[in-house]
Amino acid sequence: MERLLIAVAAGLLVSCSVKRHPLFQCPDMSPSRSVPTSEFVKPADIKVIAALGDSLTSIGGHKTCQDVITLPIFKLFNPNIIGASSGKTFLMTKTNFKSMGFNLAGLPLQTRLLIERLKLYEGVNFEDDWKLLTILIGMNDICGYCRNKALYSVDNYVHFIKVSLEMLMNEVPRMIVNVVQIVRMQSLREAKKRTPGCFLQLQKRLEELLNSDRFFKKDFAVVLQPFLKDADLPRLPNGKCDMTFFSADCFHISMKGHEEMAKGLWNNMFQPVGNKTTVTNFSKPIKLICPP
Repeated sequence: MERLLIAVAAGLLVSCSVKRHPLFQCPDMSPSRSVPTSEFVKPADIKVIAALGDSLTSIGGHKTCQDVITLPIFKLFNPNIIGASSGKTFLMTKTNFKSMGFNLAGLPLQTRLLIERLKLYEGVNFEDDWKLLTILIGMNDICGYCRNKALYSVDNYVHFIKVSLEMLMNEVPRMIVNVVQIVRMQSLREAKKRTPGCFLQLQKRLEELLNSDRFFKKDFAVVLQPFLKDADLPRLPNGKCDMTFFSADCFHISMKGHEEMAKGLWNNMFQPVGNKTTVTNFSKPIKLICPP
């Protein structure tokens, strides 16, 4: 069996889709017969899901994958999975675990908070349950670089990710960490015309950090998922940006955009390292693949 490095479908909006999707079925949707090592984890082996990162990253668990193609895909393999967000969370309002799940923000401070929540939550067997974490972070740093070149430097960005991953590897057993390669900001500037004209090439440094066995052992693995690396904006036949993929602020993603991101990431999860597909244009709907 090919090495299987899997992760939460990121960009998971909590709204329901206008049209119903066909039910996603695969030939093998069963868990492993015995507790697997990190390279052989199957979707049904995952008991806990979590997310860290920018506002584009979430782990929505609203309704089913026939309503929204996002994290509910994992519910088809394990209906009892823990950690998904549900409902809506608003800025500066109190949240609880039921609505927020294991969906947290910046690194590395909230990495520590995530670890503590995983340890204390009574529904999680911290030692034995396989856990799945998605990290998508960096777009805010790129724009923040215009305001503070020292704080939002590439070196700091890589340092904070490294500190967080080392913390997780040293303290959390049975975890797969999915680090999503950030999107090219030149494209987003076309969608959001007032975005400051600043850009840092973080992609190469992420690859240098993660394309090795540094963060891999029998009960822990980190994999870089590159599906966004070459992504251009979804476009209309006339070549203009298709704004139906974006929310009202022209930066965050609409439900339609989140679904395509989730499908792109899902497919990356089950493709071998060195042979993962990248999405050049989201205008053409992505077809989900089954795990090998």
